[in-house]
Amino acid sequence: MSITCFIQYEIDPYQKGAFEEYARNWNEAIPRCGAELIGYYAPHEGSATLAYAAYNIESLAAYEEYRARLATDPVGQANYSFAREKRFIRREDRTFLRLVTGTNGGLIK
Repeated sequence: MSITCFIQYEIDPYQKGAFEEYARNWNEAIPRCGAELIGYYAPHEGSATLAYAAYNIESLAAYEEYRARLATDPVGQANYSFAREKRFIRREDRTFLRLVTGTNGGLIK
């Protein structure tokens, strides 16, 4: 069984394009470093400052290993630097959840 990491971002609404570039940059690094990327979501309608990301990981222990690999990955390092330089992320919160029902309403064991 895996867990899903949901990241809620508060972004600068005038730098949505920078956030979208940041999100696309993770397409290569996240899977290579050991997580299953579900996707990044940028504001479209409603709030101009809320964005999200989600990925699956086997466990919290695997998450710690994944984060260590991501920190040393060349694409990961470049993307972290890009975010620090452009300052488009104002806040970032992570929540870990486990799936208890599927899309067909069935229970997950």
